[in-house]
Amino acid sequence: MIAIIAVIAGIAIPSYGDYRARALNAQARADIVLIDTQIARYEVTTNGGMPDSLDQVGGAPLDPWGNPYQFLNLRDPANLHDARMDHNLHPINTDYDLYSMGPDGRSVKPLTGAPSRDDIIRGRNGRFIGVATDF
Repeated sequence: MIAIIAVIAGIAIPSYGDYRARALNAQARADIVLIDTQIARYEVTTNGGMPDSLDQVGGAPLDPWGNPYQFLNLRDPANLHDARMDHNLHPINTDYDLYSMGPDGRSVKPLTGAPSRDDIIRGRNGRFIGVATDF
């Protein structure tokens, strides 16, 4: 009887961990879509203006891991050197960067850096929203 319980637990616990990770990633992607929509509304109401922070679009919830979402207005030339970079060190966006630092709560500019691989990012000016390793 104990062996059966151990086998079931051995299967259920990793499955639950995978399910939880997928659910948290999905929540972060949904939050980024919502924030992206708020920024688009801001652009319309300000005749193409870009907010300097997420506070200007009503703020943002914390990501599923309890960290603030990161935003960087890339239309401001002073911010271009801080843009997120792909594996070829090209910026992943031309309008703005928006991302969660993922489960580890750490990030670096290039997506190939170990702290950034689990980030949930917005790339290609919104045509990609997902885990940095999938970009």
